[in-house]
Amino acid sequence: MKDRALALAALLQAVEQVNLMANQGQAQTEPLATCINSLFVFDADQTEQIYGNRHQLKAGLKCLSNQLHGEAARDNTITRIALNVLHLERQFNRNPQAMQAVHAKLLDIKIQAENSGATHPDILAALGALYAEKVSPLGPKIMVQGNPVYLAQAQVVSEVRAALLAAVRAAVLWRQLGGSYWDFFLSRRQLNEATRGLLGQV
Repeated sequence: MKDRALALAALLQAVEQVNLMANQGQAQTEPLATCINSLFVFDADQTEQIYGNRHQLKAGLKCLSNQLHGEAARDNTITRIALNVLHLERQFNRNPQAMQAVHAKLLDIKIQAENSGATHPDILAALGALYAEKVSPLGPKIMVQGNPVYLAQAQVVSEVRAALLAAVRAAVLWRQLGGSYWDFFLSRRQLNEATRGLLGQV
């Protein structure tokens, strides 16, 4: 359950950055970088290595804890986007051609990212375009609401899409670890305990 909690924390960390960009025009540098860098990790012995370490997911773990804790602490916007991401991941996972195309493109972008950094505007633009072309069309469009001033800016839109791609990557990982919608109903207590335990270590 610990690994599933880390994957969900990563998903929510990415979604939280989407929400920040949509409403404030910019994300938190380190939490966003952690999510984006995960797109270029294709093999790892442990789940947390995909994100550097569990400390890099502190923001996501806090968000997950709030989402699990109760109605008062829950952010309904983040819940809505996260559930839409999980739905989109299912469509993505059922399309081997799309998965192969995304993987191949990520290999190309990784080479550029190694030179300029994963959060360079050009890298985020390339990742945003990849999401828009290969992932978003597979399911109902994820509607991101926020300040129209920011959402009218091409750079912000690219960054939002790049973060959504990272969220889908986390959802894929969660599913690979045995995660399912039943976790939120039948294993909610165990998931909450795992999240609190991880938070105590960061």
